[in-house]
Amino acid sequence: MKLSTKGRYGVKAMFDLAQHMGEAPVSLKSIAERQGLSEHYLEQLISGLRKAGLVKSIRGAQGGYVLGKDPDKIRIGDIIRVLEGPIAPVDCVSEEDPESCHKAEFCVTRTVWEKVRNSIAEVLDSITLEDMLNDAAKLESDRSLYMYYI
Repeated sequence: MKLSTKGRYGVKAMFDLAQHMGEAPVSLKSIAERQGLSEHYLEQLISGLRKAGLVKSIRGAQGGYVLGKDPDKIRIGDIIRVLEGPIAPVDCVSEEDPESCHKAEFCVTRTVWEKVRNSIAEVLDSITLEDMLNDAAKLESDRSLYMYYI
């Protein structure tokens, strides 16, 4: 299973919003600049995230976007499902609507794909935006420990 730019960029944008939570609403332009993404493409992604309640839009001159929930309540799996659809390596084991397969009861490979789907979903659902913020803070802390000045 390979994620498209929708999922990857969506996670980056949501992480950026989490980093700036508690500040003024964040413009898509500023997210695009900080993350190196297309602003036009972000507009398309934010629309789906807003409909799912993961993002709120604030209108006005000082408007922009904020997270729709606290970072510890937004799982990476939630973001991926909104932007990419159900997590499944093949259609016959889709989370939402598995295609009926006349061989499903005795298909050996189907059990492999179910295990792959379940493993991916478990990992994505075990990581929240809060976890990512903590990981980023640790990376920043580790980086400063090894800063040498001459």
